[in-house]
Amino acid sequence: MVEFIGKPSQERMEVFHGRNIIDISSLTRDEIETIMQTAAYYDKALTEKVRLYDMDGKIMASLFFEPSTRTRLSFESAMERLGGKVISLTESTTAQISSTSKGETLYDSIRVVNYYCDVIACRSPIEGARLEISRAATVPYINAGDGSGEHPTQALLDVYTIYKEKDGLDGLTYAICGDLKYGRAAHSFLEALAKFSVKKIILASPQELRMPAEYLAKLKDSNIEIEECYDLDYHVSNAEVIYMTRVQRERFASMDDYLRNKDLFIMTPNHVDSFIGDAIILHPLPRLNEITLEVDDYPGAAYFRQAGNGLPVRMAVLALVTGSVK
Repeated sequence: MVEFIGKPSQERMEVFHGRNIIDISSLTRDEIETIMQTAAYYDKALTEKVRLYDMDGKIMASLFFEPSTRTRLSFESAMERLGGKVISLTESTTAQISSTSKGETLYDSIRVVNYYCDVIACRSPIEGARLEISRAATVPYINAGDGSGEHPTQALLDVYTIYKEKDGLDGLTYAICGDLKYGRAAHSFLEALAKFSVKKIILASPQELRMPAEYLAKLKDSNIEIEECYDLDYHVSNAEVIYMTRVQRERFASMDDYLRNKDLFIMTPNHVDSFIGDAIILHPLPRLNEITLEVDDYPGAAYFRQAGNGLPVRMAVLALVTGSVK
């Protein structure tokens, strides 16, 4: 891994104090690397089992209006590991427990929650909700996913994983595969890659699930070679980092459309055998059937390590936006 020594300078950390993290496009490469260095600082503390008090006396509101396992638990664990406290609200279509079920707007909910906490981590099923929440928030707000829009902290932990596994992002070829139309993790990951001097990005998806033009447009001023394709077999063998995603049933208006696409991109040991060198496989999880269980035995199958990296990365983001890094 690229060695980050200690925590960043105060000057580099101060730019985050009081700031919302709603997407990747608003971050510079230097700011992303500041988050990476802070994550490495906390990663070392976790490894050494150092008890931290950086967020002592602070409260995070964990607001999840859409189901979540890794993101919610890692945010809440991150806050606890930093010595802070968590107030939480989880909600699904079968268990509506907040006043939004009574017709309260998300904007009004956030205006109220501001009074109860020092930082908000919020997930919404509505694409673009990050903009409404950021207008309502008077404490730092971290977008934990908004529908098929953006998922910035997922992209940050993806970047951190590549730093750990491949010693940096520059000069590599990437394949982003699967549901690129609705996949918020894929959208944010592409935006993150655009900040680095990567060699090439292969976008492999069913034709109906291509990367939206608005995200491709963000790469037009880069020198990155982009290739779009509609099969998995040939193209993954040319990449050093393969980013798999699931086809998301919950994003489709028609079950027929979902069934037509769900089994088109499945990675098997045959694909692994075609890899060049020590390629790694990433996946934002949850996994359905798009990576077979046999692939888990491949040393470069990094997706569970990737999920674990969510803890130090989200610790870094929470501490930076609240000005709490000690």
